[in-house]
Amino acid sequence: MQTKETIKLVKLAKKQDKDAFTELIKGHMQDMYKVGLAILMNDEDVADAIGDTILACYEKLNTLKEDKYFKTWLTRILINNCYAILDKRKPLTDLEEWEEPSVSDDYNLELKEALSSIDEKYRAVITLYYVEELSTAEIAKLLDIPKSTVTTRLQRGREALAAYYSI
Repeated sequence: MQTKETIKLVKLAKKQDKDAFTELIKGHMQDMYKVGLAILMNDEDVADAIGDTILACYEKLNTLKEDKYFKTWLTRILINNCYAILDKRKPLTDLEEWEEPSVSDDYNLELKEALSSIDEKYRAVITLYYVEELSTAEIAKLLDIPKSTVTTRLQRGREALAAYYSI
């Protein structure tokens, strides 16, 4: 979704135009799914995180200061929701209960398997950089970490993926 179109839809959505809000969400749904899947690696949890994100965005849209940053704002809320789900799931998830990601989506299965083999903090940065095509500065701002940390995580994530493929 282009920035001008996003800004126009955000302005309308802030005026309680439900159709505009629906268009905004539809335009970003695939990106939200990819980011959520990179962190959670489970379709059901991704659906929960996206649902929570949509609700939070609808309720808090008027707190968005700059309309052109809607996607960044939306992605930050999604990431926070994903981490909240991970925090709830950590003590409860057993390796035998872990569910393989669904093969019914268009996302590359081999890439899913490779990403699932690396630490979540590297998965998130790799996905935001290569799939969402965000710069390291944008990722740093989004994740609220230093740019140098993003660069380090990208490097370590690449190394982990290289090790996975060399097996």
